[in-house]
Amino acid sequence: MKTRIIFFVALSLLFISKISFGQLKVGFVDTKTILSKIPDAQDARQKLDGLIRDWQTELSKMEADRKAKQDDYDRRKLIMTEQTRTELEAEISKLDQQINDYRTKKFGTNGELFQKQDELMKPVQNKVFNAIQDVAKEDDLDFVFDRSADNTILFAKDKYDITSQVMDKLKLQ
Repeated sequence: MKTRIIFFVALSLLFISKISFGQLKVGFVDTKTILSKIPDAQDARQKLDGLIRDWQTELSKMEADRKAKQDDYDRRKLIMTEQTRTELEAEISKLDQQINDYRTKKFGTNGELFQKQDELMKPVQNKVFNAIQDVAKEDDLDFVFDRSADNTILFAKDKYDITSQVMDKLKLQ
């Protein structure tokens, strides 16, 4: 009886280990390469770059105005009345606050840049993600890593690179 139990346990462990140590299929993709070839992504990048340029220009104007006020204040502060000096200091502080508010509104964590980037890039990213999923299912892959993301791949055999298959799925050159 003990032998049968030991045999059964050993057979069970062998069967479980066979399942546990089955070969995983892994692939990786370079989404940066794929996105660089999608016209919609390039258009979105150009729109974002245009917005950034416009906002940077506006920010530069605001900073130039603030610097001109500060220079004027520095030149004339010795001959100003206390009241005029206080008013100009308040005006300069207000300009500093406006510059900071503008910078936060446009480039801050939840600023217009991130919202616009999400709005323009989300459909393209979803399209790429769906293509990656399709290729992964077709090739029966267990994991797919993104070579261009923060998750660093230190080494990968080219045979696991599914970038070209995803690009084929998206009909890209």
